[in-house]
Amino acid sequence: MKTFLVLFIAAALLFSIGGRLLSHAPNFTPMGAFALFAGAYLAQKSRWLLLLPLGAMAVSDLFIGLYDWKLMAVVYASFLVYGILGMIVGKQKRPEKIFLAAVTGSLVFYLVTNAAVWIFSPWYPHNLQGLLLSYTLALPFFKMTLLGDVFYAAVFFGGYEAAVFIGNIIARKRSISLRT
Repeated sequence: MKTFLVLFIAAALLFSIGGRLLSHAPNFTPMGAFALFAGAYLAQKSRWLLLLPLGAMAVSDLFIGLYDWKLMAVVYASFLVYGILGMIVGKQKRPEKIFLAAVTGSLVFYLVTNAAVWIFSPWYPHNLQGLLLSYTLALPFFKMTLLGDVFYAAVFFGGYEAAVFIGNIIARKRSISLRT
């Protein structure tokens, strides 16, 4: 794996952990976008690297606090879906594919985690009205998840590609200047 990618991933990992620990709008964190990025750039090297964002979640959860293990399992599985979406984006990392993957990840997270809250918690009646209430009350969180995923996906994918582009320009100029 290229040294620059390793450094970028390490910085994105720390940024994602910090993004959950520092004050932020509810659900507006870089974690979904980090999982998407890891899937796109790391999973081709080893599928085990899809677990890296889950490790970041676990570290931040140690500080934030743990909650019902069934809900946590669903949340973590949802972030694994982001990584799988990143794998689908794969080598064709076009902006529209990244955007669609971020939106899909947000939607899956919203649908799956709120269904899990409905199933595993006593907060909502276990009928269709209760499920719809769970989804309705979670709409503001979905909005922020969606905005966060799209924004941070642009930051991670765009930042990495811009840094590689600039690095390649600098490398070319150095090799040209060394020959003259």
